[in-house]
Amino acid sequence: MQNKLLRTGSLNPEFAALIVRLLFGCLFINYGYAKLTGFNQILPMFGDIIGIGSKLSLILVVFAEFFCGILITIGLFTRLAAIPVFITMVVAYFIAHANDPFLVKTPAFVYMILSIVIFINGSGRFSVDRLIFKK
Repeated sequence: MQNKLLRTGSLNPEFAALIVRLLFGCLFINYGYAKLTGFNQILPMFGDIIGIGSKLSLILVVFAEFFCGILITIGLFTRLAAIPVFITMVVAYFIAHANDPFLVKTPAFVYMILSIVIFINGSGRFSVDRLIFKK
C-alpha cells in the first residue's frame, strides 16, 4: 500500500477522468438549469458584455452550462462540449468579473482551468464516446 502512495504514476487515470467529468458536468448542469428555468427573470439583469445582445448572451450561457454540461457528464462529444464552457468561463473571468477581486472570480478561473483539463483528457473509458467510437 505504501508503495502505491509514494509512486509518481497515476493510480487510476480513467477513474479520475470520470470523477472530474461527473463533478464538473453536474455543477454546470445545476448552473445552467437555474438559468434555463429562470430565464425571463434573469434576462433583464443579464448584461450585454460582449456586444451581441443580452438575450443571445444568456442563450449561449445556458447552452454552454446546461446542454454542454449534460454532454460532459455523460461523456458524449466531451472535447467539443468543453469548448463553449471554456469560452463562457473566459468571458466570465476576463470580462464580466474583470474588475472584481480574485476571490469573487475564483470559481470562473477554476472552471476555466478544469475545462482545459477535460479537453486535454477527453471523455475516458467510462463514457458514451467510448461506447460509440470504440476502436
